[in-house]
Amino acid sequence: MDKCKALKKLEEEIENNKGLPLLEANLVFGEGNADCKILFIGEAPGKKEDELRRPFVGRSGKLLEKTLCGIGISRDDVYITNIIKRRPPENRDPSKSEITAYTPYLIRQIDIIKPTVIATLGRFSMNYFLPDATISIDQGHVFKVGEYFVYPIYHPAAAMRNKKTMAEFKNSFKKLQLAIKKCEGLNK
Repeated sequence: MDKCKALKKLEEEIENNKGLPLLEANLVFGEGNADCKILFIGEAPGKKEDELRRPFVGRSGKLLEKTLCGIGISRDDVYITNIIKRRPPENRDPSKSEITAYTPYLIRQIDIIKPTVIATLGRFSMNYFLPDATISIDQGHVFKVGEYFVYPIYHPAAAMRNKKTMAEFKNSFKKLQLAIKKCEGLNK
């Protein structure tokens, strides 16, 4: 089965699983190039994402796209998803039980896509892979986690709230192409 069909089948499985939390919200599975080198993982959909059923389409998504474009990468070149596939009420942080419930699907999504680099956006997705990491210290560095390379980056929403964080966010993106080349070399 090709990657797109496998991802569609996984999406349908999540949609049909009535035992998952947050069923009052729309499913925001993920989108993009299934043959990508970079898989971006955020924490959970926001209001705009819930409405449109697409990841990173609000203000954070616009910053993500603009920053990608600034390093010569199109949104169409990457795949974007979240750990939690539905919006928590009032845009609150996802709970441990919600993360646990959606984790098996995220793992399968990653295994289907098999990206060169997993770029985590924010501390929730970073801590899924690197439980003891601190976003302010570890963002912009490559870590080997199992068979994948993880590259933590500040969440775009955090970058929009603080000039220093924005500068570090942009710097991490500037180093992203180099990180991909390094990881490709290590995979050979």
